[in-house]
Amino acid sequence: MGVRHHGPGSARAVRDALAAYEPKVLLVEGPPEADAVVALAAEKDMRPPVALLAHAVDEPGRAAFWPLADFSPEWVAISWALERGVPVRFFDLPAAHSLAAAGEDGGLDPDAGRRPLPEDGPAPDGESAPEGAAPSEGERGRAEALRLDPLAVLAETAGYDDPERWWEDVVEHRGADAAADRDPYAPFDALREAMGALREVHGDGGHPRDAAREAHMRLRLREARREHGDDGVAVVCGAWHVPALAATVPVTADRQLLKGLPKVKVEVTWVPWTHRRLGRHSGYGAGIASPGWYGHLFAAPDRPVERWMTRVAGLLRAEDHGVSPSHVIEAVRMAETLATVRGRPLAGLAETVDAVRSVMCEGSDVPLALIHDRLIVGDDLGEVPDGAPAVPLQRDLTRLQRSLRLKPEGGDRELELDLRKDTDAARSRLLHRLRLLGVHWGTPARSRTGSTGTFRETWELRWEPELSVRLAEAGMWGTTVLGAATAKARTDAVGTTVLAEVTDLAERCLLADLPDALPVVMRALTDRAALDSDVGHLAQALPPLVRSVRYGDVRGTDAEALAEVAAGLAERVRVGLPPACAGLDADGAAEMRGHLDTAHQAIALLAQSRGEADDGLLDRWQGVLRKLASRDRTPGLVRGRCARLLLDDGRLADGEAARLMGLALSPGTAPDEAAAWIEGFLAGGGMLLVHDRRLLDLVDGWLAGVPAEAFTDVLPLLRRTFAAYESGVRRTVGELVRRGPAGEGPAGAAPPGGAADGPGVGMPGFGPDLDPARADAVLPTLRLLLGRAGPGETAAGPGGTEDAGAGPGTDPELGRVS
Repeated sequence: MGVRHHGPGSARAVRDALAAYEPKVLLVEGPPEADAVVALAAEKDMRPPVALLAHAVDEPGRAAFWPLADFSPEWVAISWALERGVPVRFFDLPAAHSLAAAGEDGGLDPDAGRRPLPEDGPAPDGESAPEGAAPSEGERGRAEALRLDPLAVLAETAGYDDPERWWEDVVEHRGADAAADRDPYAPFDALREAMGALREVHGDGGHPRDAAREAHMRLRLREARREHGDDGVAVVCGAWHVPALAATVPVTADRQLLKGLPKVKVEVTWVPWTHRRLGRHSGYGAGIASPGWYGHLFAAPDRPVERWMTRVAGLLRAEDHGVSPSHVIEAVRMAETLATVRGRPLAGLAETVDAVRSVMCEGSDVPLALIHDRLIVGDDLGEVPDGAPAVPLQRDLTRLQRSLRLKPEGGDRELELDLRKDTDAARSRLLHRLRLLGVHWGTPARSRTGSTGTFRETWELRWEPELSVRLAEAGMWGTTVLGAATAKARTDAVGTTVLAEVTDLAERCLLADLPDALPVVMRALTDRAALDSDVGHLAQALPPLVRSVRYGDVRGTDAEALAEVAAGLAERVRVGLPPACAGLDADGAAEMRGHLDTAHQAIALLAQSRGEADDGLLDRWQGVLRKLASRDRTPGLVRGRCARLLLDDGRLADGEAARLMGLALSPGTAPDEAAAWIEGFLAGGGMLLVHDRRLLDLVDGWLAGVPAEAFTDVLPLLRRTFAAYESGVRRTVGELVRRGPAGEGPAGAAPPGGAADGPGVGMPGFGPDLDPARADAVLPTLRLLLGRAGPGETAAGPGGTEDAGAGPGTDPELGRVS
């Protein structure tokens, strides 16, 4: 029985043929090593999609998958045989040979239509190319051009431009209700004849490695026939191989072809798979474009289009889209009409998609993308029984997942953790330990609630089948997640020579709570820090350490040693910064500015975390910033940035920022140097210019006086600075410049009262001083919002009238609010 992998039509045909034939033994395309675990497919806890996983014992990363869905012909055949006690044997080339060859020279395809690692291009009958050294783009293009897609050739011969549509019309839409009136073997006879004609013309179809696989299949088929007779054997394989299995080839020729093949020791087990990984877009060569749709076709007992439209409507209604039963009826009618117009026997996926887009989505592709993701592809994740063979590390992870109620899921899931809770803290440790082992089940993400506290974490979880291989690889480090993560962290600490990587490892050890690995990492950190004198490297290494010091309080770990190392690094950055800033070109100054920002944030955070143990580190750091801000040899970009950091920290006296800007923008300063100073000073927010008219007037006056020959050189620097501001800030700054310098009204007249300060001076509607009566009018509303309103008091004041006389002195707390 030649089949298309993951084809529901083939699956139904296989089921009918097996029921009519009743074989004594069933041979299925797959690695013979899987014979030991095939019985697990009958367990009640086994739920497809699942996959056979074979990996080399000594090199777990060398692995291959054989995925099976509930609509895969192989799975249907295996389930039928196990229910009736019929022996099941896999008869493809052993994984011991295919994985060994894959590790040497790209070798042999480990299966008939499965995806080895790494992924490669498509093969006949939906098969994947062999694993091996990644070819170049040109080699890959030429190889794919030579490979034959039998379905595409047959579809083109039949006048179809889409192989999927041809397959649906010819196979999937064959009436299942009329199965009793048909010859159950007819579909396989037709496919065998078609594939035979293709192989006569195209030979191996660009897959010379299939010769060894088919030789082994013929040998196993001969053995089964000798044991059970010619009429007692049923074979389920890719349709492409049927002509080769039916060919008359001497036994000696087949054995000679298999002689001397390389071999490795392998282990085989079952692992969960996902519909998403069955999708062709995932890169899996034997994949199908719409596993969710095919699963529906296989499971629907009758009226598949009507049932599909009902599922689509249910999904859209769950997402708050207005879909009524009349939409479902109209969509079904449109799909059937489209099928008639296009000359198709029944409405297929293309017709249902077009009908849903027009009727239920009102022509929009936005909800259609949701339907494609949730239904057409789907995110189903299979399950395997506990009795399936697994490495000890996998078993420990399964135990932890159950105890922490953290079940793997095939779709994306956002997980919010509160580290003050024991269960959430344990979940965080598990996810961080797995990331350290290279098992990226969870990825840190930004919280949608906007919470940035150190006691909260947000993760994006998504279980991929490849993580089973990563777990097998990580098994070399230990038998438990904690032990393996500790051993790997120790090894990484000894082998890492870059200071920033060691500090990052220290942070990850703290997040993962690896107390036995942290001393080794700390020794490596101290050694690397003592040998590295580059200020940039030291500045990059500082933030992870400071974050680790903060995490210590929340996670209940001792981070004092890390705090001491961080303080030492901060001192070295402080001492080495002035000489490192001398003689920098434009690119060097831009890079140093980044290091400056990084170090400033880290040192401020470190001082806050250490409290009284700070020992004046922040004051000494700000002294260096003041020195750099006033030193002429420092590049303008760095000087301006130092001045801005001091201003934001409140360390510049009143008018000091204007004095520094005036010096930087004096006529004796080159325009490009002055523009660089402005870029460094104004980067990070334009509200400074909105609230300090003196600084705005200095920038405006300097820009108006830039010579014409230098203006084109200065403009890109300023445009880059102001382009980072929000549109509202840019609009306000422009309006302030249009109204003229501070102290002038709209027509150039001085404002009443002679005041010349404040952002509103000279603007219509703004007075020179506060109006206490108008300001106090808000206090009743504040009392009401804060729950401090007196009896009978409303937002309009006592008795419903404005309480303009209740000043700040009436309530000290409200006065501070005011």
